[in-house]
Amino acid sequence: MVTIDDISMAAISLIRLGAVFRFIYCMVRLEGAEEEQMQYRKRAKNTVLFYVFAESVWPLARRLVPGT
Repeated sequence: MVTIDDISMAAISLIRLGAVFRFIYCMVRLEGAEEEQMQYRKRAKNTVLFYVFAESVWPLARRLVPGT
């Protein structure tokens, strides 16, 4: 059971890290590309929504599934 917990913690860390890097990438591209600003603004917003959703799934899963 420790291995499954380690894998889930690694997945959570990768999701957090990926969301942060994606947001930073979108912000950097937002400053450089004037013609694509709406596209990168939307991507940044979607990244934040994904992060909020991903962070809220884990507590719900632990609450609904006993022993996690």
